[in-house]
Amino acid sequence: MSKTKTIFISVALALVVGRASQAQTNLPANPEAWPPTVDATKFVHYITIDHKFTPVGSGWISNDLQVLTGGDQVTSAISIGGHLGDKTVGQYLNVADADYTAWATEDTIDILIQFYGNSSVLNPDGSPHNYSFLEGALPDITSPSGGSLPASAKNSQWNWGLFRISNGTRASDGNRFVGSLGPGATGGTAFGGVNGGTIRFQGVPGLIVRLIAFGQKGAFGEPAQINVFSSGATCAPEPNTNVASADVANSVTNHLVVLNNLDQTVVYQSNVGPPTDLRRAVAAVGSLMNFGITSNYLGLACNEAKAMKVSLVYYDDPALAGTVFGPEAYATDSLGGTNVYPATQLYTTAGTGQWVTKAWIVPSVDLQGINTVPLQGGPRITFSAPLFISRIDLGVFRTGTNLLAGLDPIPNSYEDPNICSGTYGNYVELDLNNNIQNGLAPGSSGGDQLMVQEMGGPANDQRMAIRPDGSVYHLNFSITDQTLGPSTQDNADLAICVTYYDDPALIGATFYPDAYQSEVGGQAIIKTPGAANAVHLQGTDKWQQAYFEINDMNFSGVNQGPQAAARFLLSAPIYFSDIRYGVIRPCGPTAGVNPVADCAPALLAINYTNQLVQLSWPTNRVGYTLQFTADFGTQQWAPLTNSPAVKGDQNVVAQPVNAMRFYRLAK
Repeated sequence: MSKTKTIFISVALALVVGRASQAQTNLPANPEAWPPTVDATKFVHYITIDHKFTPVGSGWISNDLQVLTGGDQVTSAISIGGHLGDKTVGQYLNVADADYTAWATEDTIDILIQFYGNSSVLNPDGSPHNYSFLEGALPDITSPSGGSLPASAKNSQWNWGLFRISNGTRASDGNRFVGSLGPGATGGTAFGGVNGGTIRFQGVPGLIVRLIAFGQKGAFGEPAQINVFSSGATCAPEPNTNVASADVANSVTNHLVVLNNLDQTVVYQSNVGPPTDLRRAVAAVGSLMNFGITSNYLGLACNEAKAMKVSLVYYDDPALAGTVFGPEAYATDSLGGTNVYPATQLYTTAGTGQWVTKAWIVPSVDLQGINTVPLQGGPRITFSAPLFISRIDLGVFRTGTNLLAGLDPIPNSYEDPNICSGTYGNYVELDLNNNIQNGLAPGSSGGDQLMVQEMGGPANDQRMAIRPDGSVYHLNFSITDQTLGPSTQDNADLAICVTYYDDPALIGATFYPDAYQSEVGGQAIIKTPGAANAVHLQGTDKWQQAYFEINDMNFSGVNQGPQAAARFLLSAPIYFSDIRYGVIRPCGPTAGVNPVADCAPALLAINYTNQLVQLSWPTNRVGYTLQFTADFGTQQWAPLTNSPAVKGDQNVVAQPVNAMRFYRLAK
């Protein structure tokens, strides 16, 4: 027997012994080394973010995978738990395999990850999350389940996790989803999957990974051997508080103090600001200003890092126009992990001579702070010149089951103060029939959003219109010239009015805004609200109007640039002839104004004909029923026992009118 063979066998035996030991002790694998259950004889493709893991066999290829970023699958770098990682910003983590064809004959693929145990590994309510993985390329795709992780996986430390997925065969040609392309595959299929990838993790917002590996079945051991987790350090639950503040102008503090030590010294001064609004304020002596949170008011450093909103009221001194300021460094965990806020997202002052309120949202901030011990802290602030600050607020975006989950902690402070100045427009329109493109244009036709412009509508009212084409029906529209303002502005309350052909041949067909970007925790993600607000065609053979309102719209767009709002999903090739967007601003000269209010239908319409009362409401106001009526004559409330449940437009209740009645409509 050759020396080479002897060495190989001894390694294999060591791996077998390690696997048995792992099964017996049931201990979590050390995150600083490959799990002892790995099999050097299998082939594996992997990537490590910090390049700390070397191959264990000749079939193990390092950096063969690539974690994608951009579009609807953005990732960002993070330092946490003593290591570098990639964090999923949106819903998807897409991984491209340069040698994806190697999987063409494998009926099973094992996916090993090293992940940081934050709340993202579970469902928002703390229950185990079912991990699914998208395989294949449009139109042939599938999403097999890889299993779930137990609640103990949320332990604020690095862990190994193993998922096992099937690699099934396509009905179209009998070949496997991963490893080959089906007939007519469309989109970014360079690596055999969707959007430029090979296998996509579905629904994993906030997932932080240090390593991802694809392997043959058994290459890493069994899921039951790998998915064992230590409990980690215990920490008191997050409190039901979400904002601390320091009102320097009025010498009032709410569990927040301005620090004056180390390299973050400050000076206070009275009578700062314009002559009509003089205030007491504080400025940095050097380039840094920092704040300490007292009494553990927002929680403990061992609590999970959360998105934090920083709001400063500053004097926009004309003599200091062009000053650049904003968050600098911040902690990502209680063990020394730090990140630096992107310099490209700092703010430059205009020198208006007024007090201005400016906010930033910083993702994944730990209360450990930077140079704040023994107090907690948030991001430290950097200044290129000594601006005066009259008020500071630090707010935490609570998640999960916290009483304040989902609330903006400082709702009246905006990332872009210009939304209150009237600088940006609030109305755009694309009227194809009248050749009007006022800040809105047809989207780019291609991929899964093929679009055709042609005449459509009833015989007596033909109009130039746009309809979807292809196998998947999408319509998308481009916002031009940043007419509604930049995509960096705060989420907009966007009203949408669509003029569509209510085709008799398409009764029951639906359309609705299916996907759009929204800023959540300082990062834009794609939301898919679903069909709850879908409009259902009734077949009136007329041009009709549909109204939608989305109150958290970011204009980055979905598969459409340079800017866009929501992409529409249609169940049939329905014609749109006129599309109008109106931004309902929260402040400034157009505060509360809806530019497309004429399109917004009343919730309830009442018609009286032939001694009958007819009630109707729009199709996208679903789930409503008539509960009871009130008779003026008897002043008695009576259930509508003789009326059917009502949903959607044109479903009506008719009753003889023998007295004045009230009708109550409710969900």
